[in-house]
Amino acid sequence: MTQQPPAGQYPFTRGIYADMYRSRLWTMRQYAGFGSAEESNARYRYLLSQGTTGLSVAFDLPTQMGLDPDHPLAAGEVGKVGVSIASLADMRVLFDQIQLDQVSTSMTINSTAAILLAFYVLVAREQGADVKKLSGTIQNDILKEYVARGTYIYPPRPALRIITDLFAWANTEIPEWNTISVSGYHIREAGSTAVQEIAFTFANAIAYVEAAITAGLDVDRFAPRISFFFNSHSDFLTEVAKFRAARRLYAKIMRERFGAKTDRACMLRFHTQTAGSTLTAQQPEVNVVRTAYQALAAVLGGTQSLHTNSKDEALGLPTEESATLALRTQQVIACETGVIAEADPLGGSYYIEALTDRIESEAVEYLARIDAMGGTLQAIEQGYVQGEIQNAAYVAQLEIESGKQIIVGVNRFQAEKEVPVPVFRIDPAVERHQTERVRAVRASRNAEVLQERLQALEAAARGTENLMPHILASAEAMGTVGEISDVLRKVFGEYRETGL
Repeated sequence: MTQQPPAGQYPFTRGIYADMYRSRLWTMRQYAGFGSAEESNARYRYLLSQGTTGLSVAFDLPTQMGLDPDHPLAAGEVGKVGVSIASLADMRVLFDQIQLDQVSTSMTINSTAAILLAFYVLVAREQGADVKKLSGTIQNDILKEYVARGTYIYPPRPALRIITDLFAWANTEIPEWNTISVSGYHIREAGSTAVQEIAFTFANAIAYVEAAITAGLDVDRFAPRISFFFNSHSDFLTEVAKFRAARRLYAKIMRERFGAKTDRACMLRFHTQTAGSTLTAQQPEVNVVRTAYQALAAVLGGTQSLHTNSKDEALGLPTEESATLALRTQQVIACETGVIAEADPLGGSYYIEALTDRIESEAVEYLARIDAMGGTLQAIEQGYVQGEIQNAAYVAQLEIESGKQIIVGVNRFQAEKEVPVPVFRIDPAVERHQTERVRAVRASRNAEVLQERLQALEAAARGTENLMPHILASAEAMGTVGEISDVLRKVFGEYRETGL
C-alpha cells in the first residue's frame, strides 16, 4: 500500500483541498424544478430559506429536447419532470427575487445548454449583476446522452462543436462559470458498475478536452472550469473508494496525457447525487436511510457539492416536506456526525486503499480499450459503451431476482400492508399556461429583429464562427428554445440511434 500525499497535493487522492470541509462545507443543493416558472421559483425561494446553499434546476423534457410547450411532441410532458422554460420571459420569472450574483446555480441541461445559459446570463445582466462573477454549472455533457439518457438532438460531432464554442465564449465572458459537468450519474443510473461509471465518464471527458485543444484552447485555462457529476450508491465503502480513485486517475490523465501544468487543471471537482435508481416505491420511508448512507459516502469521498434524493421520488416529484427532510439529512451529516473534522478520514484503511487501487486499475483497462477503438466517439458509434452498460444492468437485475442481492422491502422484509404516501402531482393547467405564455411572447416581440438574428445564427452554424454570441443575441430578441434549436437542426440535422 503506497503512502498517499496529503489532501491538497497532487494527485489529490485524499482531497483537492488541504482543509477540505474544515474551512468550507460542500455546497448543499436540492435538485428541483416542476410545472411553471412561478411554481419552481416558489420552491427555490423556500429551499434557500431552509438553508440550501446552491440551486439545482431540473428542466422538463420539451425544454431538454428543444421543443416549445405548444409543439405537438410536447403534449403531455410540459412541466412534468422539470420546469418548462421556453424563452427569456420564463427565465425572468424562474429567478424572480433571487439575485444570481449571490447564489450558485447548477442547470441539468445538455442539448439546449447553450440556449438556457444564454437566458440565465441575460437575466443576470438585467438584475445588474457582474456576469464575470456568476458562479454555477451547466451540465452540457452531450456524449452521455447517446449512451445512457437519450435527450440528444444533433449528431455527436456538431454537438461537440456547440460545446467547444461555449467553452471558448465562457472563458472570457463568464470565467467563474463551470462550462461542463461531465456526468457519470446517468451512466450509473442506466445500470453501469462503479468502475464503468468513472471509466466511461473520463472517456467522455477526454473527448471534450481533445476537442477543446483542437479548437485552440489552452488546457490550463479551460480545464479548471470542467466539473463532474457522480452517483453515490449503497455499497458504502466501494463508493468512498470510487471517489478517491476518480480524483487520482483524473489528475494523472490531465497531467500525463494532456500536459496540464497547473494543479487547478488537474483537480477533479465534482457534484454528487444519491442514487435515484435505488429508491423503492415499497416502504418509501426506508429511502431516507438509503439516502443518508449514500450521502455520507459522498462526503467521506470528498464531494464539493451534494444533492440528497427525497423519500417519495420513486412515486413522483418530491413534496416540499420530503425535500426539506432530504436537505436536513445533509445538515445532520455536516453539523452532528463529526466527519468534517478531517480530510479523507477513511484514508489509510487497508480495505479502502486496496479498493481505491483496484477501481483505478480496472478503469484504466476500460480507457485503454476505448483508446484502441479510436476514442469514445467511435466506441459510442460502435455500441461498445452502451453494450457494456446494458450487460451490467442485466447482471444486476438477475442478482436481485435470484435474491443474491437483497433489496429491503422488495425481495426481502416486505411489508404486509403498504402505508399510502402523499404523491405530488402537476396540475394539467400548466401546459395551457405555458402555451399561452410562449404565444404571447411571439406576438409581442420584434419579429424582424429576431429573424435577422436567427439568420446570422444559421450563417455562423454553416461556417466556423463561434455560435454563442448569436445564440445570446437570438435569446435577447425573445427567440424561443424551439426556434433557436430549429435553426441548428436545419444545419446540423438530428441524430437517430441505430440498432446495437
